[in-house]
Amino acid sequence: MDSSQFPSEDDLKQKETVVEAKEEVSDEIDEKKENEPTIDENEKLLDELTQKNQELEDKYLRSQAEIQNMHQRFEKEQRQLLKYGGQKLAKEILPVIDNIERALQVEVTDDNGEQLKKGIELTLKSLNTALKNSDVTEIKAENQKFDPTIHQAIQTVPADDSHPADTVVSVLQKGYMIKDRVLRPSMVIVAN
Repeated sequence: MDSSQFPSEDDLKQKETVVEAKEEVSDEIDEKKENEPTIDENEKLLDELTQKNQELEDKYLRSQAEIQNMHQRFEKEQRQLLKYGGQKLAKEILPVIDNIERALQVEVTDDNGEQLKKGIELTLKSLNTALKNSDVTEIKAENQKFDPTIHQAIQTVPADDSHPADTVVSVLQKGYMIKDRVLRPSMVIVAN
């Protein structure tokens, strides 16, 4: 017999090592398979992740909508500030105009009084121009139909031929508007 037909001891050891390595790899594969989730577990995990993703997407969309709403509110407030910016100053000037108009109703008899009255008239004219330039306008009231949104009835008198019911008979204090907003309603006497 030929000795080449029989494996040598080294060949046998090598084969043994290969078999052992195969067994170890096979054991590792089996162990990994045991630790891997099943198809049902994978589907459950996928469902959970999908649900979390949808919740996060919903929160994101809500946040974006809230940011957009806040931006729109801010822009509206800015427009309001620009539109009615002079409102506070105008309200504070109105009593000054009332006092100047009352002062102009006083009769003067001497030259000094007449000169002073002309100066006061110029001051009133300047104030009225400044208000007009700031879009502040007087509310027309006398002989107009009573409107509770722009008029404040202080007193009523019986209606007659020249003043039908719900008509403003006289103005006790002028009212003013800034653009479309009432600064101060007209205080009026109304026919009833």
